[in-house]
Amino acid sequence: MSGPVPGARRGWLVGGGLAMAAAGLGAWVGWRRLAPADAADEAVALLLAQSLPNAAGQPLALDRFGGRPLVVNFWATWCAPCVEEMPELSALHAELSPKGLGMVGIGIDSAAKIADFAARSPVSYPLVVAGMGGSELARRFGNQAGALPFTVLVDRRGQIAHRLLGRVDIGRLKTMAEALVG
Repeated sequence: MSGPVPGARRGWLVGGGLAMAAAGLGAWVGWRRLAPADAADEAVALLLAQSLPNAAGQPLALDRFGGRPLVVNFWATWCAPCVEEMPELSALHAELSPKGLGMVGIGIDSAAKIADFAARSPVSYPLVVAGMGGSELARRFGNQAGALPFTVLVDRRGQIAHRLLGRVDIGRLKTMAEALVG
């Protein structure tokens, strides 16, 4: 009867260790790709410097939101989770806007589709049309995956307070927003 070949066990351990390290690296890279990245410092300033058409086609200067807490929701008419969360966002805006909370929906869609959506499903906050340029703006806010919906909370100083990728938990968002207006 012969025993294990000398060095075979060590080779197995080294190979297994390398495989585990590669798997760990792959998991980390995947997580970083889907997790919101650190936003560029100028993202809020870039947003507030823009004037985008609202759902009725009229220009809306976004600097009107400067100096107060703001919820920015990136969405599209074709995005089911986006559309599902909009009534909750609208109710949150209606409740907290008297306390100074601003909210804007940045539509990554065509003007015609956003106008049609707004006519069928009105919300209490302005919807603006950014088209595919809205995707680049969302990336500037840290959404490297380009996934929707994507929601950003900005404090009074114009600093990003929170970023939420995916359908929001409205209770959690309300807690965050109340802390900003409080």
